[in-house]
Amino acid sequence: MSNPGTSNTASIESRAQLVEAIARGCKPQSEWKIGTEHEKFGFVLPHAADGREPLSPPPYAPRGIGALLEKLQGPDWAPIMDGENLIGLKGQNAQAGRAISLEPAGQFELSGAPVVSLQETEAEMQAHFDQVRGPAAELGLGFLPFGFQPLWPRDAMPWMPKSRYAIMRNYMPKVGSLGLDMMTRTCTVQVNLDFSDEADMVRKMRVSLALQPVATALFANSPFVEGKANGLLSNRARIWTDTDNQRSGQPSVFFEDGFGFEQYVDWALDVPMYFVSRDGKNIDVAGCSFRRWLAGDVQEPLKGLTPTVGDFEDHLTTVFPDVRLKQFLEMRGADAGKLEMMVAQSALWVGLLYDPATLEAAEKLVREQPWSVYQQLRAEVPRLGLDAAFPGGLKPFAKRVVELAEQGLRARVRNEAGYLEPLHLIADGGPNQAQYWLDLYNGAWGQSVKPLFTEAAI
Repeated sequence: MSNPGTSNTASIESRAQLVEAIARGCKPQSEWKIGTEHEKFGFVLPHAADGREPLSPPPYAPRGIGALLEKLQGPDWAPIMDGENLIGLKGQNAQAGRAISLEPAGQFELSGAPVVSLQETEAEMQAHFDQVRGPAAELGLGFLPFGFQPLWPRDAMPWMPKSRYAIMRNYMPKVGSLGLDMMTRTCTVQVNLDFSDEADMVRKMRVSLALQPVATALFANSPFVEGKANGLLSNRARIWTDTDNQRSGQPSVFFEDGFGFEQYVDWALDVPMYFVSRDGKNIDVAGCSFRRWLAGDVQEPLKGLTPTVGDFEDHLTTVFPDVRLKQFLEMRGADAGKLEMMVAQSALWVGLLYDPATLEAAEKLVREQPWSVYQQLRAEVPRLGLDAAFPGGLKPFAKRVVELAEQGLRARVRNEAGYLEPLHLIADGGPNQAQYWLDLYNGAWGQSVKPLFTEAAI
């Protein structure tokens, strides 16, 4: 989850301003970029526990996530504060365009810079791992990119001193049974991609939203809960089915005739708010309606506050559909995992969406089935992966999807098709990440997940 904060203090006078806040993202194809974000769990290294529980999630302090942020500060990384607490870093100079932020339980996130190629995406990710590994080891910490915390229960997870998370922590149990698990025990990887105009956004939104369950199956990497296999391949994806369904999933309105920027704004206005920022502080307004605030039909603490475009832009960071629209599109359906898989996640969507001919072919492919089929698929892939029920079989369908993505990558100037090789192997019947780890868990590991913290760590 990105660090909040926007400088747009213009009062909202019309819905057109809110549409414009999104439409400003339109870019010619020559300016399209690739922005990859990925998260990972911290853990205490067994050989450096110093009285701490080996493999346990580190707190903010002492000798935890806050100290790691302090070690990473420097000419290229400026502090991001929440009151007196260091809660992130903003890249500058050599790291311009990047940011490091904290998820609620200290999951460490890199928001990558917009780059031109997948080669740059891979290099950026590897450089980040290299940069974090040394300072983390000095604190006795390691990092595990995995879809769901494989060992520790929710009450063992720490909470970061980030005020927006305190608001969400109080609100989440009111709207779903698994929201606190989403906050504290999940990690994802996503890619942010551009669009040229409203029509291009709609095409990309619908194709990618329909195919998110396929991505979930391909990138499934969370089969363990509290040290045991729980019969799922992506527990992270299951968590999202009962987190807050007013703000997540595959909203039907996105597939309706006439969908565009205005309809997305209307949907977002009806998603309950979390907070409003004033004077550097987040005010708890959880559950309040942005639409009613615009109409002046509110009580304290919103009464007397004028809604700004910046408030709406902050609000857009708190809606969680499987594909999120801001001034770009965010693909949100994949578990965090191995470096080559996280780069493959970016490659999949770049291949499908950035070549016009491939996008047209992908559009035709997904329209072979009604949108309701993909919405149902979302509920089944967390457990069954590519064995989930789908007309004609999900494995053959996934193979067609990956082949289209390869077509799209080969149409680009750079030779990037090789980044899809892990997905070809899975679509051809090989194990996904979850199945690979389950084989080890049921075999060489003797039904222990602890070796995962060595085998899958960055």
